[in-house]
Amino acid sequence: MDGAQGGKAYGLFKSQQEEKLNSVNEVFLSDPQYAEEEDLASKLEMFKKKYMEFHLNDKGEIDLMGLKRMLEKLGLAKTHLELKKMMSEVIGGTSKDTISYSDFLNMMLGKRNAILKLILMFEGMGEER
Repeated sequence: MDGAQGGKAYGLFKSQQEEKLNSVNEVFLSDPQYAEEEDLASKLEMFKKKYMEFHLNDKGEIDLMGLKRMLEKLGLAKTHLELKKMMSEVIGGTSKDTISYSDFLNMMLGKRNAILKLILMFEGMGEER
């Protein structure tokens, strides 16, 4: 397979991934729990872009290595144990080992201040300057 083919396949994959995330955004937009959230549509769009920056696995979820790469990219290398703790905070202590887009949105829109949420918010503020 030549490079152009791989490029097209990757582009198609990313486009399909974005469609899936858009459908999750629609669910959140129609959820009465978030009806009071100010400027929800633009927040969801921003969160979608941030989520897609992570190295997602083939199911479109953030796995341990994807989280590790993202934090290293931000200059925040973490130990394996720290990464597991961050994931556990986001997914609510379940035995899953990936962060779904819904988990990610619940973290970003929720009241709890998970370490990952604080890092991403801080990184976002740095980009605005």
